Amino acid sequence: MSDNMHGRRDFLKAAGVGTAGVMLGLGVLNRPRTVRADPIYKGSSIVKADPIDHGGPVIISGGKVIQPRREIKVMRETDVLVVGGGSAGVIAAISAARAGADVTLVERYGCFGGLWTGGLVLIVLSTHGRIDGKQFRCVQGIGNELLERHLKIPGGIINQAPNRINPTSDPEVTKYVMADMVRKAGVHVVLHSWVTNAIMDEQAIRGVIFESKSGPMAIKAKVVIDASGDGDVFGAAGADSVRHTHKIGLVHRLGGVDTVDRAKAKKAGVRIPSFGGATPIPGVTWVNMQGPTADCLDVEALSKIEMDDRAAIWRRIAEIRKIPGCEKVFVLDTASQLGIRTSRTLVGVHEININEAKAGKTFSDVVAVGGGYALTKSKPCAIPYRALLPKKIDNLLAAGRCIAADNLMLNYTRLIAPCLVTGHAAGAAAAIAVADKKSPRQVNVAKVQSLLKKQGAYLG
Repeated sequence: MSDNMHGRRDFLKAAGVGTAGVMLGLGVLNRPRTVRADPIYKGSSIVKADPIDHGGPVIISGGKVIQPRREIKVMRETDVLVVGGGSAGVIAAISAARAGADVTLVERYGCFGGLWTGGLVLIVLSTHGRIDGKQFRCVQGIGNELLERHLKIPGGIINQAPNRINPTSDPEVTKYVMADMVRKAGVHVVLHSWVTNAIMDEQAIRGVIFESKSGPMAIKAKVVIDASGDGDVFGAAGADSVRHTHKIGLVHRLGGVDTVDRAKAKKAGVRIPSFGGATPIPGVTWVNMQGPTADCLDVEALSKIEMDDRAAIWRRIAEIRKIPGCEKVFVLDTASQLGIRTSRTLVGVHEININEAKAGKTFSDVVAVGGGYALTKSKPCAIPYRALLPKKIDNLLAAGRCIAADNLMLNYTRLIAPCLVTGHAAGAAAAIAVADKKSPRQVNVAKVQSLLKKQGAYLG
C-alpha cells in the first residue's frame, strides 16, 4: 500500500469513515467479503418500455459516414431553456422561474456548479469592487443569496462575511445548495445530457437537440439561454463567435496540509512549497494548475492534457512527500472537469472591452455589475444588456464566460462572480421576454432592470 493511500485512509477515518469503508470506496480491497441480506434490495428487473430510438443506424455510403434524416422526439416544451448548469446557468434558471416562467435547465454532468464544483475552482473572485476607497459588495440578489446559504452548513464557506471578499466554498456544499434552490424555484431539470445542435427557424432559435442515455431528444423553447461556457448553443445556431486558445489546467485538492512539520523542513534546510489556497475543510487546500495553452474545443487536445495534467499532479505530490516534514501530505481528489478558462465567446451587439472597464464606464442598458479585479483596476464592472445579445440570432441570450468580451476582458467575465450576475441578468431578461411575448432583442430593458432590482441585484 502506498504512502498516499495511508494518508487518504487516515484523513477519511478521522472524518468518521471506517477503514474498511474507505478501502472499499477506493476500490483496492480485493479479499472476499460477506454481504448481508437487505430486505429492501430486490435485485434487477426487466423494464417494459418502448425501445430507445436512436433514429436508425448510421450508414457508410461511398466511403462516407452518413446519418439518415430522422424525426427527433420532443421531450419537453418550455418558456425558457437554460443550457448549462454552472454558476451562470443556475442563477439564470432561478431568476426566470421566480419571475413566473416555466424553466428547463439542461446540464451535461450530474451536478450543478460547473468549474466552481466539478472543476474545484473554489474561490469566488470579484464579489466586491472598490468604490471611494472602500470595498463594496457587487454580487447581490440571487448570487449572494446562494453564497449566504452556504453559511447555514458547517464547513460550507469561508470569507463570506462583512469586510471579507472573494469567499471560498466547499464544492459538495455548493452542489447541494444549488440543487436545493433550483428545486424550490420549480425548475425542470435534465442532467446527464449534452446539447449537440440548435433547432432553427430561419434566424430564430426554437430549442435544442441533446443526446443522453435516452437517445436523441429535442426541447422546444420560447427563449434559450446559452450558459454552456463554451458557446455550444450559439455556435450551433450559427451566431457569429470568436474562438480563443487559453491555458487548460486540472485543479486538485491536497489533504494533510495541517500535519506539515515546518521546523523539520527548516532544520533540513529545505523550503516548504505552496500548498495552494485555503478551503473550509481544515488541513485541505485547493491547487490551481495553469497547464498548456490549447484550443479548448479540440477534443484530442483535451484528452491529452487531461492525461498529462493528472500525471503531473502525481509527480508533484511524490516530490512534496520527499520533503522532510511533508510526508503526510496527500492528494485528496482531482477535478472531474478540466479547467477550461475560455473557448468561444459571442459576437454580441456590444463587446465589453478592457478600456471601458478600466474607465469604469456605465451604460443605460446595464443589467449586471461585477466586482473589481486586477484587470479593471479594482473598479466595479458594468455589463450592458447588449453584451448578452447575438448580433443576428433571435430568441437567444448568452450568460457566463461566453458573453461578448474582448480577448483581455474575457479573463474577467469568466470568473465566478461575474458569471453569477450575468446569469441573473439573462434569466430576468428571458422571463420578461416570455411574459411580454417578445424576443429578447425587443424586450423593454427598463422592465428587465426593474425585475433585477426587485430580485435584489445591484446595478450601480
